[in-house]
Amino acid sequence: MLNNDRLLVQILLLGLLGACIWVLTPFWSALFWAAVLAFASWPLMRLLTRLLPGRETAAAGLLTAGWMLLVAVPLVMLGFNLADHIRDVTGLINDLKGAGLPTMPTWLVDVPLIGDWLAETWLDLDAQGAALFDTVRPYVGRVGNWLLARSAQIAGGVLELALSLVLVFFFYRDGPRLAAFIHSMLERLIGARADHYLDLVAGTVQRVVNGVIGTAAAQGTLAAIGFWIAGVPGVLILGVLTFVFSLIPMGPPLVWIPAAAWLVSQEAYGMALFLAIWGTFVISGVDNVLKPYLISRGGNLPLVVVLLGVFGGLLAFGFMGLFLGPTLLAVAYSLLHDWVSKAEPESQNPRP
Repeated sequence: MLNNDRLLVQILLLGLLGACIWVLTPFWSALFWAAVLAFASWPLMRLLTRLLPGRETAAAGLLTAGWMLLVAVPLVMLGFNLADHIRDVTGLINDLKGAGLPTMPTWLVDVPLIGDWLAETWLDLDAQGAALFDTVRPYVGRVGNWLLARSAQIAGGVLELALSLVLVFFFYRDGPRLAAFIHSMLERLIGARADHYLDLVAGTVQRVVNGVIGTAAAQGTLAAIGFWIAGVPGVLILGVLTFVFSLIPMGPPLVWIPAAAWLVSQEAYGMALFLAIWGTFVISGVDNVLKPYLISRGGNLPLVVVLLGVFGGLLAFGFMGLFLGPTLLAVAYSLLHDWVSKAEPESQNPRP
């Protein structure tokens, strides 16, 4: 009868756990990003707590307000820049429809191998501009619907980001108590190896955060240099936007491609070509070199495990997989390593 009572209690506890997971399902993404942000910036929280002696709530509120300002200002700037770009693109389309393409640059014919083809294509587009717009007009509605759907997704992402910034306050304030609770729970599950796996997960997440933030800072700096060389106005704002967009996959082209298109509209074709090459091979290319290096730096895991975790996690879980993928592979690799290490002494000392 006692065993049946214990089994019933365990079933009830599992049902309660499942119900709790079901209730929290809509907030998993916001909770995840709040936890990652709090963990990555925890040294700042410790510093503020020391400056405000023992006042953890005040330090958490001050740091959360700082994050809100840091995120809200670029978003407002992004909204104004998008509105300006939309007006510029609309005016450019109307000008092209009425007057056709601008005069073909003389250097276009001198491009090796494809110069004649580029010149013929330019002249054909200029001659058939009205017919081209008539052909494209039926697809404008579909493009508008697609942009509307993307705008809804972006709005949902902004709301999720706002919720994450609210939740990060509670992670700052109650972080030590949450860490102690997780440590005690892992000790009940795996015993003395709890500290090892906590350090493993913490180190993996920290390296991934350093890789993501470091790569974004490098891309933002390189983008600002490219915009300054090309003579694009608003270099600082565009550099900050590149930093923000670098946090999402394939984000930087959303900044430098409109800038190159603006240079084309100003008939600065040479600088537009330079910016396109700079964006493709320097701004976007640094992501493939710097991020894996920073993520694998200082860890004991093989580089191939980290790379597979990063890219496989992105494909499997989206942007959250950038952190989940390496963490899961790191824990699995460590578990297998511990299992093999325990099996080796037994195989070397067989029983008589």
